[in-house]
Amino acid sequence: MIRINLLKPEKKEIREESFGLAPEIKEKRKTPIASLLILLAIGAVAFLYFLQDKAIKTERDLLSVAQEEKKQLQYVLVALEKLEEQKSTLTRKINLINDLKARQEIAVRTMDELSKNIPGWVWLTETSYEAQEITIKGRALSNNLIADYVYNLENSPHLSNVKIESINQRSQQSGSPYLEFSLTAIYDLPLSIDSSEEAKQGEQK
Repeated sequence: MIRINLLKPEKKEIREESFGLAPEIKEKRKTPIASLLILLAIGAVAFLYFLQDKAIKTERDLLSVAQEEKKQLQYVLVALEKLEEQKSTLTRKINLINDLKARQEIAVRTMDELSKNIPGWVWLTETSYEAQEITIKGRALSNNLIADYVYNLENSPHLSNVKIESINQRSQQSGSPYLEFSLTAIYDLPLSIDSSEEAKQGEQK
């Protein structure tokens, strides 16, 4: 008996291929996944670049603000230095004025003590004051007058340690002799002046 196969061979191939995907279809499905991964990678890189650029911009802004503040602080520091110099200058001037006032008071009191205790026929030619020591120079007609003057100064409540430094005989143009003398004494500061001097020394320390 003769059998005839009426089925076409192509159908058999279709059945065989229907159980698995064709290589072309598999390749087409792989391509979109790879593209998606690439796009995600590009997006991630772009996002990171955006964040980095934003961070750099923020840092630049902060640096610019810091530099501006530094300039302002530099100006303030210069102004403070000038104020300190002016303050120092004014302080020195004030101390000098106070010192001159104190010395002026000392000078007035010293001259009062020297003049009210001077005997007749004794003349003062020069006086100087330094570190509470007074140097007195003058002229007299005799040694007794000089001794009287020394005695009067020793009895003064503001003078102490009166010493005769020198006595020299001189002659006037008319030929009349006279004595030229030099004395030293210590001026005892009154309590008010002494306290101000101690306070000034404490400030300087």
